[in-house]
Amino acid sequence: MLYDPTEHRIRSFVTRAGRLSTAQARAIETLAPQFCIPYVKAPFDFSQAFGRSAPTILEIGFGMGDTTAKIAAGMPEKNFIGVEVHTPGVGSLLKLIGEQNLANLRIIQHDAFEVITHMIAPESLAGVHIFFPDPWHKARHNKRRLIQSPFVELLCSRITSGGYLHCATDWQDYAEQMLQVLGAEPSLRNTAETYAPRPAYRPVTKFENRGLRLGHGVWDLVFEKR
Repeated sequence: MLYDPTEHRIRSFVTRAGRLSTAQARAIETLAPQFCIPYVKAPFDFSQAFGRSAPTILEIGFGMGDTTAKIAAGMPEKNFIGVEVHTPGVGSLLKLIGEQNLANLRIIQHDAFEVITHMIAPESLAGVHIFFPDPWHKARHNKRRLIQSPFVELLCSRITSGGYLHCATDWQDYAEQMLQVLGAEPSLRNTAETYAPRPAYRPVTKFENRGLRLGHGVWDLVFEKR
């Protein structure tokens, strides 16, 4: 068996069991066969998965899926792939897909690093969204943060020229790290002087709204692939 570097690394998430609601379980049972893509160690064909050819956006860690569903609904001309490890979040987004008839959205329930390494072909993505990843705010845990140079380099290899990488965080020191890491990647160009205004397509979440009312900051970073 060949050595696989993706199987020996520090992970950026902790798997939580979480409570699966009846509605989420029902959505998984009825909709997963149509909208969930099984993890395999081989690139998959976007046009076959969606039944059409269209610019494809990957979102890493969509949580409960509210933002993902709103963005997909607002851009029906694009395809969206959401990657999430937690089953309640997958069930929640599948429920939204069913309620809103979102034909342009697919889900992969697996570790994003492995999905990108094995399932996403080079230069195949029009964009990548990473909204409010775990900040791992204790200094000794910073090494677990998702936005690190090797991961960004991998992401960039999957984004087509002219595509983009959009990150957002409400932790200032993580925003500063993101700015440093993304700015050091030679294949990326910052679309702003430092942090970008929130693009209109990214809705403000209820947690973000609450934080803003309390005076907390939110930082968006939008970089373009050269």
